[in-house]
Amino acid sequence: MNELKQKAQKCLDLVRGKGVDKAFCSLSSSVTHEFNVDGGEFSLFRTLFDRKFSLTVYDHGKKGTISQNKYDDSAIAAAVDGCIASAESAAADDAWDIAPVSENRHFTEGAPDMDTAKLFDRTKELLEAIRDRHPKIMVEQMIIKHVRYDAVYANTNGVEYTTLGGEYLVELMYSGHDGDATSSFFGSGVLTDSLDKPFIELGTIEKDLTDVENQIHPQAIDGKFVGTVLLTPDTFAEMIGTAIGNFAGDMTLLDGTSLWKDKLGKQVADKRITVASAPLDERVVCGERYTSEGYLSENYDIIKDGVLNAFAISKYVANKTNNERAKNSSMNLIVPAGDTPLADIIKGIDRGVIVGRISGGEPTANGEFSMVAKNSFYVEKGEVKYAVNETMISGNLADMLNNLRAMSEEVVCDGYKALPYAAFDNVTISGK
Repeated sequence: MNELKQKAQKCLDLVRGKGVDKAFCSLSSSVTHEFNVDGGEFSLFRTLFDRKFSLTVYDHGKKGTISQNKYDDSAIAAAVDGCIASAESAAADDAWDIAPVSENRHFTEGAPDMDTAKLFDRTKELLEAIRDRHPKIMVEQMIIKHVRYDAVYANTNGVEYTTLGGEYLVELMYSGHDGDATSSFFGSGVLTDSLDKPFIELGTIEKDLTDVENQIHPQAIDGKFVGTVLLTPDTFAEMIGTAIGNFAGDMTLLDGTSLWKDKLGKQVADKRITVASAPLDERVVCGERYTSEGYLSENYDIIKDGVLNAFAISKYVANKTNNERAKNSSMNLIVPAGDTPLADIIKGIDRGVIVGRISGGEPTANGEFSMVAKNSFYVEKGEVKYAVNETMISGNLADMLNNLRAMSEEVVCDGYKALPYAAFDNVTISGK
């Protein structure tokens, strides 16, 4: 860590020596130990070493930035020269700035020290559990790894943050097989800092495997109708993230196309919906502790009881639009539980689909979307009938957030986020 701190200060001293007084840099060193499983069999154990260095300068309002995987003295010196040279050709913009010094901090997070033997045992246990409990599942690829990292962030205002962290990642890609019939591919993943529980019990891994086994023989829905979509926590998070990016994020606020640009303090969703960006939540593993602009991260509500509480924007865009910057730059989404058991939500659906995955383009500027529902099930009169294929869902994302039917009591946590299942009415569902 001391070496990284010294190199960061050397970099900033070189920048100051060139007459530039606003800059920030980050340096990190990581070690990854990784087990690989391909085609259901262990194929590889490897150790990876990585170094990252990035520098951004603001020279009289002109921005230059550079990233590379070397930070020896000559590489740092070359990066400083290259970064300043790139700034010289940029347009000046007074909205660029760096964070003022407040409280310099050291963070220790997650599990920096790996338990190699137990990690192997948990990996082997997961593979065996899938074979025993889900005989129709073919594990195409399984990557289980531990990442340990040291990082330093510093700027010319005197800000300095250091981090020592470590985390375990479980990533699965698989499909269901029954004779010549196969399901579509599906992926499950979790992030954890503990090996106390079997991996199959984390997140939605067990349920995902069961669902994929039940998707080997899908059917096409006949016709087109307006019904209910029940989004799994992962799909709900994707839709919420898309809404935030399209309506409350940097790009659309900056270019003025956001549907929510004048909606601060106003209702944008059903009053039962609260969405927090919360990297400091205890359920988030190794969440962001400071932003890329050098501010200490805080949890905050983007939507509170259906009301737009804050934009998810950087300091730069905040300066350009006369708004307040977001209190963090993460997408660790937390949505509180609803008041209805998942089983009861399904029983209350007259006609609709449970959507496990979506594929398709981004919504238009006005929120219109049309996406393919993948790994999904058809529901009629409160019963799950069959897995579906060739199914489209379409509607308006801004309108959909105001058409909430229910959210589940059950909340799924995967180390990145924590959300319930959510059902929305008045969505167009199109079969063959």
